[in-house]
Amino acid sequence: MKAAVSQSRTHSADAALRERARTVLPGGMYGHLSASALPPGYPQFYQRSEGARVWDVDGTEYIDLMCSFGPIVLGYQHPKVEAAAAAQRARGDTMAGPAACMVEAAELLVDRVAHADWALFAKNGTDATTTCLMIARAATGRSTVLAAAGAYHGSAPWCTPKLAGVTSHDRATIGYYRYNDMASLEQAAQQADGDVAAVLVSPLRHDAGYDQELVDPAFARGLRALCDRIGAVLIMDEVRAGFRLNEGGSWEHLSVPPDLSAWSKAIGNGYPVAAVLGSGSLSDAASQVYVTGSFWFQAVPMAAAIATITAIHDEGAIAAMESFGSGLRRGLAEQARAAGLTVYQTGPVQMPNLRFADDENFAQALAFCATAAEHGVIVHPRHNWFVSAAHNHRDLERVLEATSHAFQHVRRRFS
Repeated sequence: MKAAVSQSRTHSADAALRERARTVLPGGMYGHLSASALPPGYPQFYQRSEGARVWDVDGTEYIDLMCSFGPIVLGYQHPKVEAAAAAQRARGDTMAGPAACMVEAAELLVDRVAHADWALFAKNGTDATTTCLMIARAATGRSTVLAAAGAYHGSAPWCTPKLAGVTSHDRATIGYYRYNDMASLEQAAQQADGDVAAVLVSPLRHDAGYDQELVDPAFARGLRALCDRIGAVLIMDEVRAGFRLNEGGSWEHLSVPPDLSAWSKAIGNGYPVAAVLGSGSLSDAASQVYVTGSFWFQAVPMAAAIATITAIHDEGAIAAMESFGSGLRRGLAEQARAAGLTVYQTGPVQMPNLRFADDENFAQALAFCATAAEHGVIVHPRHNWFVSAAHNHRDLERVLEATSHAFQHVRRRFS
């Protein structure tokens, strides 16, 4: 494995692309893929990917523990997914209408996800969450949607985390509660004064820059009961966690079904596809809203989704991610103790999150990630990481070798 071994490495091709990008892209790069807040030497541009690995434009190989921020659930270039996509591409992709695989993908999702009676497809997570809000409002005739404070549900004006270009009108019908806090949810519902169309929730709290927080089963059941009592729609944002925790829905083990759910990322293993799944009682409302796009009906992503969802089940992908993630969590804990550092690992092991204690402005996390990248591993200082089914025992050894160097560097620099 050709891995970077020093921050003094040139990264000449990456640096040249960054310079070119600054002249034609706002800020040089934008959104969650901007490396402006990441350490020097952390790669911005990539040339190829395969399995659990990516190669930057300078040819340096890394084990990727970000999985393209979540979509890569089976590993890059999964043979069955790529074969299905290639076969459909040969027949047609963007055509005069959808291909049969759109219906097949909907049938598969309805069969696999416990609460779903129908499916509606789009392109990304923001499409899916926004469509869920429209359906809930169409069904109830109400306006207000309650969401957890600090939660990320997309980049549309109603939910984007930064307020540049956002008006007060864009947020006028969004109320907020605290995750896992039933009293704050009841209070938010009361303040809406009978106008709650929906309560939007994630399977777990995964706000960037904070410890992850698993749902309290009592909160999940209380949320469901509140929605039933006031006639509101329960919307589950599965975009980040869907098909990583449970094949039938992240709260299926709690027997708490949502009315609507938003999916993307993992359902296509990197192909651009999203889905809204819903109960039969909301089918009429879903048929009334107008949401569409020229590329929403492309056939290749639908074929890829069928192959991805099938492989997740047939290849035991969730169990594989749990196994790797558990080994990673144990290894990181042992290394941190050995280095005399206090860290917090939170959330499900398939979506690892590591935070250093008393880490002002994420200085320790930035140093950790920079050193990990020097030793051929991509992780993130503020965002949860992701595990794929392609990560194996050899990858775990290489990752822990890199993180050992990273912990030692943090100890030397900050102790």
